[in-house]
Parts: sequence; C-alpha cells; structure tokens
Amino acid sequence: MINLEGNPIRAMLPGTFDPPTNGHLNLIERSARLFGHLDIVVADNTSKKCLFTGEERMAMLREILEPFPNVRVVSWNGLVVDYARKEGINVMIRGVRALVDFGYEFELAMTNKQLYPNLEVLFMPTDPNYFVLRSSAIKEMAAFGADISTMVPKSVAEKLRSRVKLLT
Repeated sequence: MINLEGNPIRAMLPGTFDPPTNGHLNLIERSARLFGHLDIVVADNTSKKCLFTGEERMAMLREILEPFPNVRVVSWNGLVVDYARKEGINVMIRGVRALVDFGYEFELAMTNKQLYPNLEVLFMPTDPNYFVLRSSAIKEMAAFGADISTMVPKSVAEKLRSRVKLLT
C-alpha cells in the first residue's frame, strides 16, 4: 500500500511471540504483502514471564522471516504507540481469533488511538487453519510431549522441545 503522497505505508505488528507460531507467521506473511514496510515489534517486558528471552524470540523470528525483505524484527520494552511515533509508523496490525479477542483488542485500540491519534489499528482475522493456536497452549502441549509440528515452524518446534525438557 502507498499513501496519498505515493510513499509505501509503514506498518507494525507487535506481540510477545513466545514462541512464534504458524498463526503469527500467517499474519506476518499476509501483512507483508499489503505494506511496503512491516516492523515485527517483539515486546520485551521483563515483568511478563516468558519461556524465551527477547533476544531468543527475535532470533527465531529473524530466521523464519528471512525471505521477507520488507520485514524487520525489532525489540521494544515500552508502549507500542511510542515505538510507532518514534519510527513514523501509522498502522498497527492486530490479529483476532474470536469475539473475545476482538473485545480486548478493540479496547486496546481505542486506548492507543487516544495516546497516538495518527495510529490506525487494523484487525486481521486469523486464517481458519490457525484459529486455535495460542502460544500458551502450544507451550503446555510441548511440555507434555505432544506433536506441535503443525503449530510452529520446524526450527521453533526444536527450540521449544529443548527448552521444555530443561524445565522438567
């Protein structure tokens, strides 16, 4: 997409990505086709308990997103609207799976709009193939030895299996 001035629109897709799932990858691929530049903003919030460090999550994403030249993976430990303002980004993509997701995301979008009025939030419905994928459920399944190969990229599945073995 280009804006009225003929410039590619810069967008971002923020998240924790702990771990990155095939659902995340699907949203990123679809968004990368729509926007000239897409930042994947990895939330590095030390108060949130993650299985992987921010650096590990960024490395996994960079590896699986290498084929996308218009996608950049960055880390941010503040408000995503502050990142958008700093980088001149005016579109934030949010994936929604169900009505419950939409209610939460809508409230968050309205708050972000108050903090940064130039930010447009676009809700992208999850592809039906990835409707039930939640990082928390995938981590739990991996801990019990379930086959997660259809839920996360192969490299992520290997790292996840190794990590949960260390915890048990």
